[in-house]
Formats: sequence, structure tokens, C-alpha cells
Amino acid sequence: MPQISSTAQRPQGIAPANTVRRYYQLVDDGDISGVIQLFEPTAEYLRPGYEKLTGHVELERFYRDERIIESGRHTIGSLIAADLDVAVRGEFHGILRDGREASLEFADFFTLTESGTFAKRQTFFYAPLV
Repeated sequence: MPQISSTAQRPQGIAPANTVRRYYQLVDDGDISGVIQLFEPTAEYLRPGYEKLTGHVELERFYRDERIIESGRHTIGSLIAADLDVAVRGEFHGILRDGREASLEFADFFTLTESGTFAKRQTFFYAPLV
């Protein structure tokens, strides 16, 4: 799996690519509190099928109550980091809250702050629509 990352380091040694990798680990482990702490208090998350989520309260509500995924694992196929922007192409395999299995490809785009937290995340899913 090719992985390309910027060698630029944020203050206190925070590398955006490592923060993004940590995000997927925390999500897959079900550590919602840890996930939320990776986001700025005013962060925005754009995800197909949902209104824009803004801030810790809306993000926590999404991860605890609205996200239809019960459990699963993300696999990063490629990760490209340039300064404070990180793009990820990957796959997700898991179980939905209704018990169905889910398997899909996704692309995520993260923008980090200088302090190393997410200011914005945008997700796209590879799915036939037309």
C-alpha cells in the first residue's frame, strides 16, 4: 500500500499524517471521547447524507447516536499529506447498527490547525448513484 506523507512537523512534533492515522484507530476502537478531542471545538465535518456537523457537541452526537456503523475497521490504501492538509483513500469493512455487513471505499480530506487538531473533515463514499 503506497503511503506518502509530508516530513513537515507541527509544533510539539505533531505530524498531520500521524493525527489522521490516530483518528482511524480511535474510531475503530470505539473511543468516541478520543475522537472528539482530535477536533477543534469549532471544527466542521461534511459527510454525504447529513447536514454539516459543527463543533464538539454535534460531532459527539453523530458518533454516539447518528452514525449507522456499529463497529468495523478502516484500512488506509493511500495517505497524502501537504502542510496542514491530509487526503486519504481507503476501505471500510464492518457491521451496521441493524446487523447488516458493510464494505465500501471512501476518501477523506482533513484540514488541521497549527496546534494539530482537525479544523475540517470531508468524507466521500464510492457508491453507484446513477
